[in-house]
Amino acid sequence: MAKAVLTPQAENFPAWYQDVVARAELAENGPARGTMVIRPWGYAIWELMQADMDRRIKETGAQNAAFPLFIPMSFLEKEKQHVEGFSPELAVVTHGGGEQLAEPLVVRPTSETVINHYFAKWIQSHRDLPLMLNLWNNVVRWELRPRLFLRTTEFLWQEGHTAHATYEDAVEETERMLEVYRRFMEESLAISLVVGEKSPGERFAGAEHTFTCEALMRDGKALQMGTSHNLGHNFARAFDIQYLDADGERRYAATTSWGTSTRMIGGMIMVHGDDHGLRLPPAIAPHQVVVMQLDEGSEVAEAATRVEAALRAAGVRAHLDARTHTSFGRRSVDWELKGVPVRIELGARELASGQATLVRRDNRSKSSVPLDGAARAAASLLDEIQRTLFAESRAFREEHTYPVTDFDEFTQRVGDGGLFLAAWSGTEESEQALGEATSATIRCIVDADPPAPTCLMTGMPAKHTVLIGRAY
Repeated sequence: MAKAVLTPQAENFPAWYQDVVARAELAENGPARGTMVIRPWGYAIWELMQADMDRRIKETGAQNAAFPLFIPMSFLEKEKQHVEGFSPELAVVTHGGGEQLAEPLVVRPTSETVINHYFAKWIQSHRDLPLMLNLWNNVVRWELRPRLFLRTTEFLWQEGHTAHATYEDAVEETERMLEVYRRFMEESLAISLVVGEKSPGERFAGAEHTFTCEALMRDGKALQMGTSHNLGHNFARAFDIQYLDADGERRYAATTSWGTSTRMIGGMIMVHGDDHGLRLPPAIAPHQVVVMQLDEGSEVAEAATRVEAALRAAGVRAHLDARTHTSFGRRSVDWELKGVPVRIELGARELASGQATLVRRDNRSKSSVPLDGAARAAASLLDEIQRTLFAESRAFREEHTYPVTDFDEFTQRVGDGGLFLAAWSGTEESEQALGEATSATIRCIVDADPPAPTCLMTGMPAKHTVLIGRAY
């Protein structure tokens, strides 16, 4: 039945992904190229992710704020590396109200420039620091090859921006937010990650150091799930963010920025999904348990309502599916596609036997449980399913991560997918050669001993261990 609904992963993974996004009613292409309509089920997932992340971000001391969508072009031009890095992706407004604008406006690709403009106004003394803001908004980056959730011209995200008295404080903030992201993605999204520093060629435009959370999708490609940037004094100098320290000396602030986006939904789909659709981690499932009423009888309806109420009383996000006019098979397929972690099936036969049927989405197993304990049994499965999905993600990543010391061998194997641990000299030339020869990139520098004394690409002395792979 499932094969008639979705293209199998093994047959065509990109087609499977598109099928899941459509059939699970997550999103559709918008009317303008590269835009995205997020449907209620997809947006409900994003809202749960957003609420969880918002709580974690606020625990660090950051406060939410809102900044303009339109940014004067001159703001971007103040930081040379920043404007050069984003120039190919910019959408620029040149006319408004029927007239040409005196200065072009950039549709927000990210907010470092406008926020640092106001940081310079708001920060005067060391007592004003740290200043820590977070934004939940939409941004626009002109994408050449759009794909829903993964790369769209317009997308939703959060972006954090902070200013600190010292460079060391900025380093600490960069590391703290990387850890916030790691814990959220592993604990809530159940996605196993590799965290590390980006190479210079992959660094955020204008940053001194960029750190990343990298995940491995089930087709063997890597996905950057979130980044945290130490901007040093670069933007502070460009925007003249200075403060008086305790001794009355004027000093430049040190700044950071960090962000994640709806790309995480795409990552969650490709890490956990199977040939039957989504498999949602319970932590971010809009319906953690669906109670399926199988028959129209009043006794069955009352029993299903009681089970739903018991689930809700236990703090479970429960939903009663009483669509008895729709076939059982169709409803089951719908909830499998949407990835609901647990289903409770309850009809006249179950009522007569005093047993309800529990169905786990992660392994599709079925079991019978006493009807009066069905809600308790379903609720108890949620933590186990969450742990199981994370364990599967970690095992898959570990099984598909390979040390490699021979470049010819690497070029032969990289097309099969996976992550490769390699020695790297740290030179820009070797990083460029890697991309040109294999279409792979350095995903991050990791804290490990190099697998060889010399660089995989050049044979020069190795300085770092890097994780390499093809990526979305």
